[in-house]
Parts: sequence; structure tokens; C-alpha cells
Amino acid sequence: MGPIADSRHHVMTDDMPNNPALLPAGLRDLLPPDAETEAAAVESLMDVFASHGYQRIRPPLLEFEDTLLVGSGAALADQTFRLMDPDSQRMMGLRADTTPQVARIAGTRLAKAPRPLRLSYAGPCLRVRGNQLAPDRQIAQAGIELIGRDSPEADAEIVLVGAEALASVGLSRMSFDLTLPMLTPGLLDDAGVSGEARTVLARALDRKDAAAVARHGGALAPVLTELLLAAGPADRALAALEAVRLPPAARLLANRVAAVVAVVRARAPELRLTVDPVEFRGFRYETGVSVTIYASGRHEELGRGGRYVCTDGEPATGLTLLPDAILRVAPARDLRPRVYVPAGSNPLDAAALRAIGYATVMGLDPSADLAAEALGLGCSHVLRDARAVSLTDI
Repeated sequence: MGPIADSRHHVMTDDMPNNPALLPAGLRDLLPPDAETEAAAVESLMDVFASHGYQRIRPPLLEFEDTLLVGSGAALADQTFRLMDPDSQRMMGLRADTTPQVARIAGTRLAKAPRPLRLSYAGPCLRVRGNQLAPDRQIAQAGIELIGRDSPEADAEIVLVGAEALASVGLSRMSFDLTLPMLTPGLLDDAGVSGEARTVLARALDRKDAAAVARHGGALAPVLTELLLAAGPADRALAALEAVRLPPAARLLANRVAAVVAVVRARAPELRLTVDPVEFRGFRYETGVSVTIYASGRHEELGRGGRYVCTDGEPATGLTLLPDAILRVAPARDLRPRVYVPAGSNPLDAAALRAIGYATVMGLDPSADLAAEALGLGCSHVLRDARAVSLTDI
């Protein structure tokens, strides 16, 4: 990507307290050509979603707090900016994630629509804080939600559609990491692990620290260690997971992820799938098989999703892709070539160039040096004799 005005690299000093380019931490301006590149990439993703029957909706950026932060939205309360609505005098929240809004729409405005309901969306979200790996607080999202069906086929569909969408922007080497965010918490609940002991053990699992798990896991240590060591490529991970002695609820989750892998393998055997049974990070509203997408050789998330339950108890699964992260690893996209149109040119000639994919930049000064003006305005061509002539040929 090209130059971006990024507030993360600004430092407030005494001589620039009112610098108009200074933005709050985690917020940035997206400049040409990057804003156009991002918009084009988002539309490529959305076109793939639409081709699979996902219908686009556009939830509002702001909602009343008591509707935004219910159900799955409750997990986002600490990441939600709040403000008072001067009209109603009720508290409102700026969405930190779009999925809870889609769940609300599915359970209210589209409650009587046929199921399964397939919806897509694209737009910005704002979060109270970023993190070390993803410091931005305003993020772009483009995603899909499949509501009203609880099956391995539905879980697999979001993986398959997500892979096709990423391929549309030039990404082919990706890893889909399938996780079971309810598996570890369920085992800890069954064993009565709570308080500080639970915090220490959860941290050890998050860090993949087998020695610490063995020290702090108590009676659960052998099972948790086996689960920890099972993480890896899907075939090996599933074989290891099958060998672990699990209680019935945990075994159902393990069987479910195996079924999802089987469906994906049957339809897209080339996809790189990994399984991590003890991974449980996320927005804490996932209830079944979840997925995180990474580019090959990188740790930044390109997207995240999984199974959850809507406010009214309806089953759902979804996937949210992150265009900012995607564009950092995707091949550069070709922008439309820009043609400088000298003042007084025939407008029909310019229209003909636009019809075949050029962007035309109208000259406003008849006395301008054509080559210098075209170069200064970022044009690679000049309109001459009803054709786009390269600057190198002038």
C-alpha cells in the first residue's frame, strides 16, 4: 500500500498542540490511492458473498445501548464507545463489531424471513482500545452470517466462502485455524477450577506453555497437556484429539470439528486447515467451531468467525474479514490508469476512454504545459487525437 497518514507515529510536543493532522491514537486517515484500493477490495469480497446467496444489509453505526449490548453484544461492552443521544436522552453505543447487529436484525426485522438466512455486510467499527498486534481502533469489516442452521455443513460454508472471497483479492496461501473456544472453559467448569487458579491456567494454555499447564493443571493436567500438544495440521490434530479421553460435552465438540474438516476437505482439498483445541481467545460469544484466518508465514489475523447463538436462541455462524489486514498481504491491485484531458478537448473522447477503463482528469488551464501538468496530477497518459497516449511517447 502507499502512504498513509497514521496517528500512531505522531508524538504530541509543546510546539504542535493544535496540529490539524494529529489524530487520536489508533485512528488514521486513508489517503489516495489506498482508500480506492480498499474500496475495490471490499467490493470484490462482497461480490463473492453475493454470488453465494448472501444478501447485503447495512446496520447503523450507532444504536441504543440496551439493544446493542444484549446477547452476543454483551461480550463487547468493554470495547464499546458510549454517548448520550441528545434527542431521546438515552445512552447509545458505537458498534465495536457488526455480528451482534446482524443477530438483532435477524431476530426482529427479518424474524419471519425463510431460514437459513444468509446476510452480508461491510463497514467500519470503532473500539475503545486496540492491542499490540492490531493497534487500530477504527477497523473495516466485511463479513457473512448464516442464521438458522446448526450443522457441520453450515460451519464449513463460512470457511469455503471466506476462502473464495480472499482468492478474489489474490490471496491463495492461507491457513484456516479451526478452534473450539468452549472446550477448555467447559473442562475447567467441570473440574471446578476458578479464581486465580483458573487465570493462571488459562494464561499457560494461551502461551502454549506445557510445563506451566503441568504445574497448575492439577487433575486436568494430563488431558490439557494432550489437548495442547494436539494442535497442528488438521489430520494429525484430529487423530490426537480422537485419542484424548474427554467427557461427553467435550467429545461432542471434538466430533463436530472433525465433521467440519471432512466437509471442507471434500469440497476444497487444497485448503490448509489446522486445529487448535485449546485456543479460546476472541469476543467470547462463540459457542462451537470457530475459525481464524492467517496469511502464510504471518501472525496477523485476516479474519475471524464461528458459531454463536442469536438473542432469541437461534443458531448462527459467521465470518468477519478485515480488509486493512488483507491488503497488507495481498498482491498490489492495479488502479485505473489516469489520462490527462487538455482543456477544450472533445468530451466524447474522454467519455470513450472512461468506458474502456481509464480515469480521466480534466485540464482547467488552456496554457498549461501538458506533460508537466499530467505528471503532477498523477496521470500516465494524455488524451491526443482521441487516444490515450503514454507520457513516455510525448
